[in-house]
Order: sequence, then structure tokens, then C-alpha cells
Amino acid sequence: MSDVNETTETTVATETETSTATTEATVATVATEPRARRKVREGVVVSNGMDKTAVIAVIERVRHPKYNKFVLQTKKLYAHDETNDVNVGDRVRVMETRPLSKNKRWRVTDVLERAK
Repeated sequence: MSDVNETTETTVATETETSTATTEATVATVATEPRARRKVREGVVVSNGMDKTAVIAVIERVRHPKYNKFVLQTKKLYAHDETNDVNVGDRVRVMETRPLSKNKRWRVTDVLERAK
């Protein structure tokens, strides 16, 4: 009877060590993987009325799928501006980040040109 208990305890101990080793290996792998490059866009500030948030208009030239003509597409991005230092008309560079609110997924990294 005691032989059965000893083998059961040994099996449980071995399974615990294996799962711990697997978890540590997974954490080490995640820590060493390089993070993907984040998207970077340039645009013009169209609104800065909110606290620590600016709305940036990014213009892209996209080829029309049927007519092959280049069309300008404008996207509005909500970007985090920690210091509230951007003004309407400034050209800025924004970088993708984790979701900060319902609409904010970008942050202002540089002010390229101030409005005149």
C-alpha cells in the first residue's frame, strides 16, 4: 500500500516540476522576443480642444482599384499629447500605442513644424 502512495507522490512532484519549467521557459521566450515595429504617421493637428488629446488628420495617397487614379484619403487619428503643447495647424509625428481610451490609439512623438 505504501508503494502506491510513494509512486503517486513522485508522479505529482514530477508533473509540478515540469509545469513550472514550462512556464518559466514561456516567460523567458516572451521576454526575449523583439517587439514588432510600431506604425508611425505624420499629419496636421485639426483640433486640440480636449485635455491631453489632439485630433490629427493624416492624408494618404491611395490608388483607386478600378480606375488606377491616385485618390487622397484623410483619416482622423486621436492622439495622446501629455503636455498639451500642440496647436491647430502644427505638423506632428504620431506613433501607435496601446489603447488609451475608446478612440485613442496613438501618441504624439514630435512636433515637426509649428503653425504660423
